[in-house]
Amino acid sequence: MQPNYAMDDAGWDKLVADVAYLFDDLTLKRGFQYYKQQRVHAPNMFSPVKMMALVEGREDYAVVLELDHLSRSRCDCPMQGPCKHMAAALMAYAEKQERSVHLIANAKAVLTRAKAPAFAPPSAAGARVLRQERLNELSGRIAEGSVADWRECLAQLTAPLAHTVRNPAYTERALAAVAEAEPQLAPAARQLFQLHARLFILEGLLRPGGLHVAGTASPLSYSSLGYYTSLAVSELQETITGLLQQPLPLAEEPEAWPRLMDTLDLLRREMLTESRDRSREQPYFSVCYDQLWRGWISPNTSTPQLYLEELDRLREAGSQLGASLSRPSLLLAEARMHALLGEDRAAWERLGVAAERPGLYPAELISFLAPLSEAGEWPRLVEWLAEIGPLFTSRIYNLREYAAYWQDAVRREPAAEPRMWDTLAGMLPLSREIYEDLLLEYGKWREWMDYQLAAGRRPGDFRVSDLAPLEKNAPELLLPFYHQAVERLVLEKNRSSYKAAVKLLKRLAKLYKKLKRTERWEEYLELFAGRHSRLRAFQEELRKGNLLP
Repeated sequence: MQPNYAMDDAGWDKLVADVAYLFDDLTLKRGFQYYKQQRVHAPNMFSPVKMMALVEGREDYAVVLELDHLSRSRCDCPMQGPCKHMAAALMAYAEKQERSVHLIANAKAVLTRAKAPAFAPPSAAGARVLRQERLNELSGRIAEGSVADWRECLAQLTAPLAHTVRNPAYTERALAAVAEAEPQLAPAARQLFQLHARLFILEGLLRPGGLHVAGTASPLSYSSLGYYTSLAVSELQETITGLLQQPLPLAEEPEAWPRLMDTLDLLRREMLTESRDRSREQPYFSVCYDQLWRGWISPNTSTPQLYLEELDRLREAGSQLGASLSRPSLLLAEARMHALLGEDRAAWERLGVAAERPGLYPAELISFLAPLSEAGEWPRLVEWLAEIGPLFTSRIYNLREYAAYWQDAVRREPAAEPRMWDTLAGMLPLSREIYEDLLLEYGKWREWMDYQLAAGRRPGDFRVSDLAPLEKNAPELLLPFYHQAVERLVLEKNRSSYKAAVKLLKRLAKLYKKLKRTERWEEYLELFAGRHSRLRAFQEELRKGNLLP
């Protein structure tokens, strides 16, 4: 839950006095109406003395309350000074503090203090000047601040969009708002800030109910994302992936390490509390966590220390998160660290446990293979392929990428080919499609045909082009396949099956001719037609097909 930052009695008395000092009665009454109409959305505490909220008026206005210096508070509405939106946000704050809302609404009547000017009247271009001042302030905080400061600034910059439709246009507008305040940063710091901007917007897409505050553990749930939101998420994920694939120049900027570690802390928390439904999409923060290690952290470390420390942090987080913990995510992250340490057996054990229940995605298993392929560790890649193959449990996923890794490994390690066939055969029927395709690609014609016969499949289950490689390279293997199918079709005893049987008989005739067994074909056809001479409709189809005179 988000921290409430309880205000003590002295602070509360001062706040009420400041409200009486700064606001007039009419503004407080209008603010109270807004509060009662529930126009105050997503009130978030960023510190004990700072709250931000979105207040619905003619537009959605971002309000930032500086509770210890109320005169420094600001609102995005056209009015320069204490406004009804600020008043409504103050009443929402009172409710969060379990204090009297009516005390804020009636502060003028409760306290009598001489009203002094609190806000200087703006010049003709006051609104533009104040906006630029605000952007300059945020820009300075970004340049010097921590990751927590960055996220607070990002929240303020994107607050006006909090209640807009989540679609690709939302992402564009949010990135444009951030770009306005983005300062000149060193290359590594700039990459990190751009990553955080996109991660923050990704959270806004996945968690539309409110802004996220650093340091909280609010589980994500996005099983019912609409089409346009899903499209925006997918596009944003692609840009995040591209960013994490660019080298991070930490050797030239070692001072960026603390921000990188804070980024890791953020992604670890999000990854461990991310929902895992049965959709086709791999959990988003799990992808980012993996790519952060592979793209930015591992290339910048030459010792196992960081991996060992991460294992400790994962165990600690696992014990602290309680019911919000995603157990498969924890096991998957631990497996990644063990794989990076070269402790493959420990990694496989954790993946095996994670795969026992729904929630582990094939893409997450396959992601372990890319670093081995890139490093040319072919024997190790073969072991990984053999170990993770049986862990694939869902038929809705395409395993062609997995098959491609097998092909790459076998090209470099030809002795591993029997291991590939044994693994794929052991994965049947899940691996059927890739198993069949690889059998054909490797010229395993007999094995391919034996599998089709064992599976009870018929020629009608295939396109003509599917069987063309066998007709060209091993036509004799198709003879029993076609003969068996013809007999089945005739036994169905209907006009449609008779026509299909005749088509197959014609293909058989071509095969016998190709094999130079024409006499054998004529002998077979005569006996076959005689055996079914009482089926008059079938005899008619044989004549139509020019198989009988």
